[in-house]
Amino acid sequence: MTTEEQPKQLDYRRRAIEIAIHLVLVILLTTACLMILRPFLPMVAWGIIIAIAVNPAYQKLRSLLGGRGKLAAVIFTLLFLGVLIVPVAMLTETMIQGFQTLIAHTREGTLGIPTPPESVRTWPLVGGPLYSTWDKASSNLTEALKSVAPQLRALVPGLLHASAGIGMTVVEFVLSILVAGVLLANASGGAVVSHSLASRLFGDRGPEFETLAGSTIRSVTNGILGVAVIQSVLAGVGFLTARLPGAGLWTLVFLFAAVLQAGGLVLLPAVIYMFAVASTTKAVLFLLWCILVSVVEHALKPLLLGRGVAVPIVVIFLGAIGGFLAVGIIGLFVGAIVLCIGYKLFLAWLEGPVAAKEM
Repeated sequence: MTTEEQPKQLDYRRRAIEIAIHLVLVILLTTACLMILRPFLPMVAWGIIIAIAVNPAYQKLRSLLGGRGKLAAVIFTLLFLGVLIVPVAMLTETMIQGFQTLIAHTREGTLGIPTPPESVRTWPLVGGPLYSTWDKASSNLTEALKSVAPQLRALVPGLLHASAGIGMTVVEFVLSILVAGVLLANASGGAVVSHSLASRLFGDRGPEFETLAGSTIRSVTNGILGVAVIQSVLAGVGFLTARLPGAGLWTLVFLFAAVLQAGGLVLLPAVIYMFAVASTTKAVLFLLWCILVSVVEHALKPLLLGRGVAVPIVVIFLGAIGGFLAVGIIGLFVGAIVLCIGYKLFLAWLEGPVAAKEM
């Protein structure tokens, strides 16, 4: 190494060390910020998702109100709070009444289970064991409860934990709706930040991917959550009309199952119960209604899922369901967006170096 090259080599090393120190400091600062904001990230993420999903309707309402964006944001916030709180309050009231009735029957010694119909015995495969267990519970409920007491005791902590989790989720969604209202009221400022972030991440194709992310969120909202809510409303009407015990709880369970594309697994036990305790006509009508609820999914999903998004429906669907299974309900949106952007980047890579340079 010559004497002229030595200073250059030392300068390169100095710059490399400075860059490494800067990177470490940036990583530490980013990690610290994420740790501080971690409790609020789900709430903020849901607020952003809600704001993006309802933005087209918000813009229409804003135009109808003469450009008064804050008033439109307040109306949307109150509307969403009502949509969330009213069903939760009704479900809570139903569950409290059910527990009160159970406690009253227990104190009076009138708690019992009706005897099973003889037709249950003739059901294939499950008829015999189901009839035997049911008959035992109806004739001697105390002994039946003793036989399953260990399983019931094991379920209690899980039920308490689940109840606390549901309560925290409701509070989180309330706060998320408030965040969405603030974001809608400041939509112009949020749009500037979104444009800048997309341009920094994807360069000239930033607007394309920004539009893709927004369209994907609205597609998942309408095609998966929207269809699940419609199905749940129809299923809840059927449960209430059929006087299914705990109809509110059945509806809530069906909503979660419908998001997972497994609503039929909740309808099946309900249909079996109706055939066991109700008349044949009533049970058949309930079965037809459940079939209608299932058909609604196949009719609406192709119309709503993928609408306005320049990627195949299967990409959105796989991203949403895979994201849900990986990180929970927020993954419905994050998974779909990541997979859609990855799909578009993969297509750009396939198009060759020219497309890559354009990015």
